[in-house]
Amino acid sequence: MACGPDVLSFCLGRQSSNFAVHLRAFIPPCQGWDSSVSAHSVQHGPKDPNLTPMSNLSPSQPNRWSIAIAGVIMQIALGAVYAWSVFRIPLTKAFGWTISQVTLTFTIAILTLGFAAFVGGLWMRRSGPRNVAIAAGILYGSGVFLASFSAYHLYWLYLSYGLIGGFGIGLGYIVPVATLVKWFPDKRGMITGIAVAGFGAGALITAPIASRLIVSIGVMRTFAILGVVYFIAVTIPAFFMKDPPANYRPAGWTPSAMQQKQRSTKTYTLPEAMRTWQWYALWALLFLNTSAGISIISQAAPMTQEITGVSAAVAAGLVGIISIANGTGRFLWAWFSDLIGRRWVFLSMFLLQAVLFFALPRISSFPAFTALCFIILLCYGGGFGTMPAFAADYFGAENVGSIYGLMLTAWGFAGVFGPMLIASIRQNTGHYSQALTVIAAVMLCSAVIPLVVRPPYVRREPIEMPRAA
Repeated sequence: MACGPDVLSFCLGRQSSNFAVHLRAFIPPCQGWDSSVSAHSVQHGPKDPNLTPMSNLSPSQPNRWSIAIAGVIMQIALGAVYAWSVFRIPLTKAFGWTISQVTLTFTIAILTLGFAAFVGGLWMRRSGPRNVAIAAGILYGSGVFLASFSAYHLYWLYLSYGLIGGFGIGLGYIVPVATLVKWFPDKRGMITGIAVAGFGAGALITAPIASRLIVSIGVMRTFAILGVVYFIAVTIPAFFMKDPPANYRPAGWTPSAMQQKQRSTKTYTLPEAMRTWQWYALWALLFLNTSAGISIISQAAPMTQEITGVSAAVAAGLVGIISIANGTGRFLWAWFSDLIGRRWVFLSMFLLQAVLFFALPRISSFPAFTALCFIILLCYGGGFGTMPAFAADYFGAENVGSIYGLMLTAWGFAGVFGPMLIASIRQNTGHYSQALTVIAAVMLCSAVIPLVVRPPYVRREPIEMPRAA
């Protein structure tokens, strides 16, 4: 029998519901009182089993948009790794290292990131997002800070910035993505796009600041200052990271018919997800899309000079432009996926890139060449913005941290495969034309995957009919 605040709510009428909610904190429930019964249920009948009790009334529940803002700040700090190119020339001049040796630091960081994201996803499942995010800030900040002691010690640069810093980036990257997709089931694509757009924008903010610091105080002291800044910029937002209540839904929202069609009806664990062919299909989508875009990133300046004939200084300007495209695409394509579906977004990106890569070596105008590269990098960012929501649609949001975290190993492998593919073909043929044509063909073939992929089929147990007497 219901009693206490709920009886008051029933007796006093609808206007007393808010009063009853606050009164519940002071009046203990009577014996046998069901704590899941709320003023809302007294007014409107039995509670919807799919909704979290008191999810919209609890005063202790944080505002989901404050968590989103904290996640974006974290991602901006973590995305500063994309500004590594500003350290390349100062390090080679100061210590006599080759460009390849310095670039390997970035490669190690990206490879480590992919595997650390998987570890972070598993850890989140046990300890929650806050602890993982705090650890990410400590490792990332200390890794960059320790790089300030790497003068004439290349191995120390690899260990500090590459391994320790890269591991911190990976732990931190998965936290906002996996947390926000649970808080925003109504806007999965848009919110993950916003979160990872912050990662893409990190280089735009960090590069000019780091460049000025290097000129004024030197590259080693710049590492020390940035390490402290990264520690603060990740650990403070980390305290805002919190999972929503189980089965959380925003007030008044129910999935549309299209959303229900593209989402699985079952919540998968990581082992269960990996027993489906769909997990490997999504991994392949991310790997192929990332390989194409990162091949352009790795060869942007020299490729622009060869194809359009501009100077090195002019070609360097393309790097900043495509960084904008990387961040913008993460949000735009992810937002668009909420409207038309994730499959159709990947199909559109693959077909579009097939045409663009085929056209690139046949364009001699620098503005036109820049425009095509900009669109390709929009697609590159779009893969990272759309895939977290794609994984949550197919396997459920509850374990998306570990499921998508392992999927991010595709990023690490693509970071090696894409640049190696375009560089090796360029080395063997003497020009970029054939390499770009090969990538165009790969993109065209890749379009088959989004055409055939569907949510995992959940086998329904047959219902036993009662036997006739």
